[in-house]
Amino acid sequence: MGVYEDLKERGLIAQVTDEEKVRDLLNNGKAVFYTGFDPTADSLHVGHFIPIMVMAHLQRAGHTPIALFGGGTGMIGDPSGKTDMRKMLTAEEIAHNIACFKKQMSRLIDFSDGHAIMENNADWLLNLNYVEFLRSIGVCFSVNRMLSAECYKQRLQRGLSFFELNYMVMQSYDFLTLFRRHNCVMELGGDDQWSNIIGGVELVRRKENKEAYGMTVSLLTNSEGKKMGKTEKGAVWLDPEKTSPFEFYQYWRNIDDEDVIKCLKILTFVPMNEINEMSHLKGAELNEAKKLLAFEVTKQIHGEAEAVKARDAAQALFASGTDTDNMPSTDITQADFTDGYISLPDLLVKSGIAPSKGEGRRLIKQGGIAVDGEKATDPAGTVSLNDFGKKYIIIRKGKKIYHKINLK
Repeated sequence: MGVYEDLKERGLIAQVTDEEKVRDLLNNGKAVFYTGFDPTADSLHVGHFIPIMVMAHLQRAGHTPIALFGGGTGMIGDPSGKTDMRKMLTAEEIAHNIACFKKQMSRLIDFSDGHAIMENNADWLLNLNYVEFLRSIGVCFSVNRMLSAECYKQRLQRGLSFFELNYMVMQSYDFLTLFRRHNCVMELGGDDQWSNIIGGVELVRRKENKEAYGMTVSLLTNSEGKKMGKTEKGAVWLDPEKTSPFEFYQYWRNIDDEDVIKCLKILTFVPMNEINEMSHLKGAELNEAKKLLAFEVTKQIHGEAEAVKARDAAQALFASGTDTDNMPSTDITQADFTDGYISLPDLLVKSGIAPSKGEGRRLIKQGGIAVDGEKATDPAGTVSLNDFGKKYIIIRKGKKIYHKINLK
C-alpha cells in the first residue's frame, strides 16, 4: 500500500485537484509540498494537528514539507469560516507567535539536513510594489469567481472588506513563490481552504505553465460533525504552558466512544491493521483504545516522558484520587476569600472548570462536582480557608476531570 492509500484509509484526505496524478506523485515521486500556518495565537492548537500529521506521513514517505508561517498573510487574516473580521495583530505580536510556532513545529517535523523547510511569507509579501502586484498577479483573478467561493460566501452577508478580499490572492501568490523557490508542486491545507488552494494551483499553471496540485485534509470533528478541540477553558493547545500534558492526555482519554477509532486513524501512527482490530470494541472494552489514543497523541506533542507521567497520574487518580503531581492546578490567595469563605461557583470559574457561575451552579445541581471526594449539593455552597488544611483541595468534575486548587 502506498502513502496515498494509507492516508485515504485513515480518512485524512478530503479533496484533491487531480486524484490520479496526486496518487502517482505521492506513491512514486519525491515531491516538495507546503502547508501554511497563520500566527493568530502564540501556540498551535489541535485543529492544526491533522495537517501536521499528513505532513509527517508524507515526510516519512520521502517527500519534503515546507512549513510556511504567515508573517505577511497574518497581517490581514483569513476570512474563511469567520463571521467577523479577525483581530488585526501588530508586527511584534506576529513575530512572537511565529517564534512559538517554529519551536513547536520542530518537535513534530524533522527539519534537519534539509528534510523539511521553514519559510515566512513576510519575506516576499511585505515589500511588494502594489501596482506591479496588481498588474502581474491581480489580473489573473476573477472577482466574480472569488465571491462565489465558500470562504467568502457567508461573509458577504455580514460585510466583506476589500482588505480581506486580498487574502486569496496573497495565499495564491505564496504557492507561486514557493514553486519558484523550491519547485513546490502541492499545497496541503484544511478542507475550509479549498477555494484558496485552487486559486494557487491555477496561478502556478497560468504564470509558469506547469502542473501544480492541491489536497485538503479532513477537519477535526466528532461523530455529530462538531469541531473537536474545545474545553470549558477554551482551545486545546499544543503549548504545555497553555494546556498541560495531563489536561491534554485527559482530553483524549475522555472523548466519546464514537470518536475513538476515527481519532486513532487520523492522529496517530498506530498501524491500520491494529486499529481495525479495535474497531469492533464497544463500551468498557473501548477504554484500552482510549488509553492508547491519549498516550500516542500526548507522546507526539509532548514527548514520551511527559506522556508516561500523564498516563501514570491519570491511572493513580482513577484508582485512588491521591496523585496530584501532574494534575492541572490553579493558585488562589487569601485575597480571593471574603470573611474566610469563597463561593464554590466562583471557584469553578477561577479554575476554568466552568465558564460561568451559572454553569457552575448547574453542574452542582446535577451532582457533577465533588470537593475532596465529597459530592457538592448546594449551588450556593462555599469553601472555607479551613478546608485548605494541606494547602490544596481537589475538585472533581464528573468521573474523570480533576483540578487542584492551591492556596498560596
